[in-house]
Amino acid sequence: MQDSPMQRMWDSAHLSGGNAAYVEELFELYLHDPNAVPEEWRSYFQKLPANGTPASDVSHSSIREHFILLAKNQRRAQPVSAGSVSTEHEKKQVEVLRLIQAYRLRGHQAAQLDPLGLQQRSVPADLSLNHYGLTDGDLDTVFRTGDLAIGTDEATLREIVDSLKATYCRSIGAEFSHIVDSEQRTWFQQRFESVRGQPDFSPEVKAHLLERLTAAEGLEKYLGTKYPGTKRFGLEGGESLIPLLDEIIQRTGSYGVKEIVLGMAHRGRLNVLVNTLGKNPRDLFDEFEGKKVEGLSSGDVKYHQGFSSNVMTPGGEVHLAMAFNPSHLEIVSPVVEGSVRARQDRRQDEVGDKVLPITIHGDAAVAGQGVVMETFQMSQTRAYKTGGTIRVVVNNQVGFTTNKQEDSRSTEYATDVAKMIQAPIFHVNADDPEAVLFVSQLAVDYRMQFKRDIVLDLICYRRRGHNEADEPSGTQPLMYQKIAKQRTTRELYSDSLIQSKVLTSEDVQARIDEYRDALDNGLHVVKSLVKEPNPELFVDWRPYLGHAWTARHDTRFDLKTLQDLSTKLLHVPEGFVVQRQVNKILEDRSKMGAGAMPINWGYAETMAYATLLFEGHPVRITGQDVGRGTFSHRHAALHNQKDGSTYLPLQHLYEGQPSFALYDSFLSEEAVLAFEYGYATTTPNALVIWEAQFGDFANGAQVVIDQFITSGEHKWGRLCGLTMLLPHGYEGQGPEHSSARLERYLQLCAEHNIQVCVPTTPAQIYHLLRRQVIRPLRKPLVVLTPKSLLRHKLAISTIEDLTQSCFQTAIGEIDQIDPAKVERLVLCSGKVYYDLLEKRRAEGREDIAIVRIEQLYPFPEDDLAEILAPYQNLKHIVWCQEEPMNQGAWYCSQHHMRRVAIAHNKELVLQYAGRDASASPAAGYASVHAEQQEKLLQDAFTV
Repeated sequence: MQDSPMQRMWDSAHLSGGNAAYVEELFELYLHDPNAVPEEWRSYFQKLPANGTPASDVSHSSIREHFILLAKNQRRAQPVSAGSVSTEHEKKQVEVLRLIQAYRLRGHQAAQLDPLGLQQRSVPADLSLNHYGLTDGDLDTVFRTGDLAIGTDEATLREIVDSLKATYCRSIGAEFSHIVDSEQRTWFQQRFESVRGQPDFSPEVKAHLLERLTAAEGLEKYLGTKYPGTKRFGLEGGESLIPLLDEIIQRTGSYGVKEIVLGMAHRGRLNVLVNTLGKNPRDLFDEFEGKKVEGLSSGDVKYHQGFSSNVMTPGGEVHLAMAFNPSHLEIVSPVVEGSVRARQDRRQDEVGDKVLPITIHGDAAVAGQGVVMETFQMSQTRAYKTGGTIRVVVNNQVGFTTNKQEDSRSTEYATDVAKMIQAPIFHVNADDPEAVLFVSQLAVDYRMQFKRDIVLDLICYRRRGHNEADEPSGTQPLMYQKIAKQRTTRELYSDSLIQSKVLTSEDVQARIDEYRDALDNGLHVVKSLVKEPNPELFVDWRPYLGHAWTARHDTRFDLKTLQDLSTKLLHVPEGFVVQRQVNKILEDRSKMGAGAMPINWGYAETMAYATLLFEGHPVRITGQDVGRGTFSHRHAALHNQKDGSTYLPLQHLYEGQPSFALYDSFLSEEAVLAFEYGYATTTPNALVIWEAQFGDFANGAQVVIDQFITSGEHKWGRLCGLTMLLPHGYEGQGPEHSSARLERYLQLCAEHNIQVCVPTTPAQIYHLLRRQVIRPLRKPLVVLTPKSLLRHKLAISTIEDLTQSCFQTAIGEIDQIDPAKVERLVLCSGKVYYDLLEKRRAEGREDIAIVRIEQLYPFPEDDLAEILAPYQNLKHIVWCQEEPMNQGAWYCSQHHMRRVAIAHNKELVLQYAGRDASASPAAGYASVHAEQQEKLLQDAFTV
């Protein structure tokens, strides 16, 4: 709005005198007919707070007071019960009101949504006059319009029906009647009905629309000519996506949004990167020609790449970020949400005014992928809400080769899943660019006012096959016969502009030539691109770049300060009644802090968080039951036994401390872990933790682990310091509550991509968590945390262990055993260590030493060699694990251990002690578990 006539009026006159009267008149005119005011004013008025009433039924007390809308005392048609109706006309009046509601509810089923005209749907019976006892003879009869927002209290039935058809049965199919909140429904009715679903746009807007369509089509044609047959997953048939995104970005910028994060799969991605985010076409051409990106060991295909840039909008500079995305459909959506939430937290944007998520979906994927439901479900929860997401479905009506509705889904629309959270849905014919523009504006205004998700279903087609090397007519002959004859969206729209004399054919051709010349010259094609972006709009990752792997880092902490923090964590507000068992935990922690009692896991973990907060690092922990901890060890959230209120001591350490966010998540693994990955990749200075209820349950999020966490750095150069806490240990709890599938993580380890650690003492988890943040290296951390060790009598540490030590990648023998007497060395990791220790002590064996490997990757060969050095009389070296032979660390780590053993003594042969190979992670019978456990311990001492 900068330098516009409207802005100058505001600035020069402060709405005084004649200007105020003029604006008053404009607003009154807008209330009667939005199309009757200039577009710039209409756009401004549309953004004014609705206050729960339709604009046509409200007035402004004063434009000078920012158009605070108040209810008019205007007479409204009241619902009439059939029993009270006395005349035939009044009976028909009731039926007319029912007809109006039917169009709002079912009009989308009669809308002209398919550009190809292949979707031939019968008009619902309840949209016909005779369904309500009305006839053509009633068409010229005047009826009250009720709350139909067409600017008049009364109209003929013909005018009412024509208005309803124009509003609900043209190029837009509106679904908002399922929304429970009447304020939102009324808002949509007024916005949609007042312009008959088709606002008038200025010649300048129409010309810009054509320019965006020309860019979208121009890039695809250029790539098709220059790189024929090369996969690009083009946007042909769905070119309206580009003006849609352009309008969303510009309009949200006018609201003061500072950052927008986009997530999308491969269809149209290259077009969005070049024509929306401003990626230099020359860089894209380099990728087509296979040029390697320096610094990436593997890289990724061009249609998975992310990008960021800054563009100028009427409200100022906006930072755009396109999330990197693998081929796994829909998984990027929760990653985007996590990145957005992190940016909002950084800006202290609690309601979502400054950062906006946009996710772009395919129709088959949005209907078929379960993570879509999970992401919708998280949209209004405390831990994961982002103030609403604009979700765009590029609906090309075919999923790879599946286009029959009965095969692709069980719902009428691909978008029906969104109704679970009462999201409004607008289906729009992509060959009507002005309808696309209108719903884009509607989506932005709704999201900014109501802070909820909205879905735009862009119904288009796929001009080529699934990719450019695919021949689609073999599986969709009728569809592609139609597509072969279909003129492009740009051609259809340019013809309409020429016919209406908005542009000439020469103007149209000039735009085509201008765009192609820009591509030939490798120029940026986004005119709003900011060449020197404001660095304050995005996170600076430079302090975390270029660091080599280091195992150790100084994580010591001052004893007196630690004890002061420990004392503060014991404080609860006056009148806050803590549950009896929890109070005992707090009493024990008081003794631990004073050094009068050995510290346990819960205390050490809590102090890790407290010390990091003290040093200026935010902490975020989510997962199922994380407040208490699945095994009741954490109790970071206290619950008042009187009124159920909650108190988090870690949020009250000192004034102005960094954020401590702790949320029990909803029952999801895939979406939640993806969210936390997105959060961690956007917040490098924070400790971000996701804890699985049981480590086994992480397999429900395996795609996140495979496609993002373990490979993101080497595919995309994307650093991430996410920490995963996965409870693991064989306590006879059966196949689904024993193993966190350690072997899967180790199999994914290479090039120092992640860390896999199995700490066995409270001090170890304390230093491990602190190392993860204090060390500038940013690598995902997978921690196999214990269950029974949380309270094991031997799994203890001292307060001095927290203040004076550091994380040890391997721990040698702790008993006073003469190294010269040791002939057998048992290597192990995790809980089994304590079983081995108790067995050795019970048998009084002094010829056996036990060594713990606390970090399985990167494997600490040098540290292990140093531990082995004193044992010069070794005859046996054994790896002992609880997991079956084909699981656990044996297969993935034995070569490391063998290399160290041979270097120590080339005669040593590494042997295995553990369960036999098994298809199941653990035995389900307690007796079988005990028998197996006893045997593996015995084997460790005898094989």
